[in-house]
Amino acid sequence: MTTSPSGSTSAEAKAFLDAHPEIEAFDIVLTDANGIGRGKIVRRHELMGIFENGRHLPISILGLDITGEDVHETGLVWDTGDGDLRAWPIPGTLAPLYGTSPARGQVLMSMYHLDGQPMTSDPRLVLARQVELLAARGLHPAGAFELEFFLLSNERDADGKVQPARAVLDGRRSAKTEVYSVDHLHGMEPLFSDIYAAAKAQGIPAETVISEYAPGQYELTLNYRKDVMRAADDLIMLKRLVRAQARRHGVTACFMAKPIEAYAGSGMHFHVSLQDDAGRNVFTEAAGEK
Repeated sequence: MTTSPSGSTSAEAKAFLDAHPEIEAFDIVLTDANGIGRGKIVRRHELMGIFENGRHLPISILGLDITGEDVHETGLVWDTGDGDLRAWPIPGTLAPLYGTSPARGQVLMSMYHLDGQPMTSDPRLVLARQVELLAARGLHPAGAFELEFFLLSNERDADGKVQPARAVLDGRRSAKTEVYSVDHLHGMEPLFSDIYAAAKAQGIPAETVISEYAPGQYELTLNYRKDVMRAADDLIMLKRLVRAQARRHGVTACFMAKPIEAYAGSGMHFHVSLQDDAGRNVFTEAAGEK
């Protein structure tokens, strides 16, 4: 068994397998710079080996564009011989996937060189490096994300363009700006109930949902985390489960900045604070400051 550079342990995998005998397979997910989850589905018996020895994945995974095409200018494709590096599980991200049949689980991965050094093209490890640099200065970032997205119909409109999804509850369609409409949310209640259940199963602190400033647009918030790395993991896991639950309800969750030209676009709010070693928020004003 090789020591995991990510901090993952085989004890975590064993405890999970013991607690979830129903799970038959696992998604192992490496998130690229475009936010796309790349990886494999492995069988139950393979999980312990991944936690003990990592899993070889091609380095070119981190050199793809959003459509999955190689970007040769990254130097991560033929310049490296399209070789493998070793991906390791991210501690705390091993979780069941709600509503899957047969039952599956999921674990997020990070990429490392074969000698255990971080692969600097892995976006999560880029963030981890910045957190380390801040910690060396006695500073510790914390925060919470708010995620905006559209729920779109799987059918295009008469002009061949994407359009807002009908309510999954009763099939109603609205072309109005339903911002902050609680009644409008009721039409998607079965979907959001499953999103919350999936988030609970994965330990993700999903909270408030609102109808946003465009037809079919919504915002879902995450609770504050003192560990910004965990906050980022929450965000990646939340996006994946929103997509999955939307698909199960016959609609498409879209996180593009502006999928519909005529409507307001989507963003992602990040509420951030920076604490010193004593736990004080350095962004707050000292007494007497203006």
